[in-house]
Formats: sequence, structure tokens, C-alpha cells
Amino acid sequence: MDIDIGIDKVDRLKSAEAVTKLMANTYTLYLKTHGYHWNVEGPHFQQLHIQFMEQYTEMWTAVDELAERVRALGLYAPRSYAAMAKVSDIKEEAGSPDWKTMVQTLAQDHEQLAKIARDVLRIAEEANDDATADVVSPRVTLHEKTAWMLRATAA
Repeated sequence: MDIDIGIDKVDRLKSAEAVTKLMANTYTLYLKTHGYHWNVEGPHFQQLHIQFMEQYTEMWTAVDELAERVRALGLYAPRSYAAMAKVSDIKEEAGSPDWKTMVQTLAQDHEQLAKIARDVLRIAEEANDDATADVVSPRVTLHEKTAWMLRATAA
């Protein structure tokens, strides 16, 4: 069936592609944060172990909501990490950083996600895509707040 939700096809697909990029970056950061949760060591182990779990749990839920928005806009959500990695700006963790490097890296990645989400908002606003803006707007706030909390932890 054709999609007729009041957004022309070109704008709808542009929104969907932007949300896909946000989803892929969120998923990459989810994986990185989960890995840090498993492997963090040091004097702040307990605090960071819990903090990372809260962060990856939130992102897991967000990825699902973002994927559902991609589908509502008419595209298929990526089916593999390889597909997501192609459009993700956030890079996987290749090493075994110490706790402070983990915190600093995650802060930078959350800042990057806030910027990406803000870009998606501009695209959604130009397309009069209120539903996408409603899904993405809280992501900006969340990633900015998470980055701030991580920066404060590393200070």
C-alpha cells in the first residue's frame, strides 16, 4: 500500500534516512556502553557499572522506537550491525581503555549523538514531520544531559 501520512515522499524518505543514521549511531553507542559496563575496573567500578547499565538500557529502548519510526516513514530498518556501521559516525571500541578514558569517550559520543539528533530535528521540521520531531527531540536533551553527567564524573 502507498503511504499517505501528509508528508510528500521525498521528504518522508529524507526523514527516514536521517532517523536511520541516528538509530545506527545510537546502536553503536549502545554496544560500546554495554561493553564498558562489562569491563570497567577501578575505584569507581560500582558507580560506573550501574551508570553504564542505565545508559545502555535507555539506548536499547530508543533504538526500537527509532526503528519503528523508520518503518512508519516507509523504509526498512537496518537488519544487521554491519548495515548500521556503514552509516554510523560513532566508532566501535577496539581496545581496553581505563575507566576515565571510557567516561571521556562516552561523553564525546553522547555529544556527537546530540548533534546528530539535532540534525534530524532540522530535517523533520523542514518536512513538517511532527511525529519524527516528537521522537527525536527528547534524544537531544537526553544525550546532552548524559554527556554533562559523564564529564562531571571524569572531572
